[in-house]
Amino acid sequence: MTVSAVSRVSRAVVLASATLALAACGGGAGSRPSDTAYVARDVESLYTEAKARMDAGDTLLAAALFDEVERQHPYSPWARRAQLMSAFSYYGAQDYNKAIASAQRFLSIHPGNKDAPYAYYLIALSYYEQISDVQRDQKITEQALASLREVERRFPATEYATDARLKIDLVQDHLAGKEMEIGRFYQRSGRWIAAQIRFQNVIDNFQTTSHAAEALYRLTESSLALGVPTEAQKYAAVLGANYPGSEWYDKAYDLVERHAAGVTVS
Repeated sequence: MTVSAVSRVSRAVVLASATLALAACGGGAGSRPSDTAYVARDVESLYTEAKARMDAGDTLLAAALFDEVERQHPYSPWARRAQLMSAFSYYGAQDYNKAIASAQRFLSIHPGNKDAPYAYYLIALSYYEQISDVQRDQKITEQALASLREVERRFPATEYATDARLKIDLVQDHLAGKEMEIGRFYQRSGRWIAAQIRFQNVIDNFQTTSHAAEALYRLTESSLALGVPTEAQKYAAVLGANYPGSEWYDKAYDLVERHAAGVTVS
């Protein structure tokens, strides 16, 4: 799952703001492109060159030049502005770890700055861009979810929070899909209790996702396999109450009718 680019509003916050607050982020000498080999320059021309590189799409060099602004002129207002521009440039270059590190350092030095909402949002986006398919480890997905929730919690009235809420739904659906994939694997292996735990986790933590109906059906299946028809009836009833016209309810109803004789699904 990827996000195409920072929204126009987000981009404008970074590119157009003449008063970005901020602190510094010094890139290691070994990580800077050769074009940024140390040459003392006045802060305005160095910053202008960095922005020109970014506007031209040379985002990795732009990031290194923004880092150089702060390194050469650490106490200048331009240095504070350059740090968040550096984080944005690393994001544009898809160097998400450096984007996160730069934004986090900015926040550690200027936690109350007016551009802090964007820094938090950029961190969340950088994690979000790294979400992998459900067959892989989901640690990054969980970090993306936590970061998006932090944006929503801290800045609920902003456009960043509005976008974060949309992405939270997508991330939760992704995590639920991972639980379902593991649960189905356990079912195929005959590990019914382990499967039950995974499907129950979807119901407990991701009940608003697109996987909830199937999770209830799989819980019905697992309960019957474990010899607990009353539990199967309960899950099928919940499924019928919440998804009455779904294929999953029809399948659950048939299962209970076939395997739990005498038990009626309400």
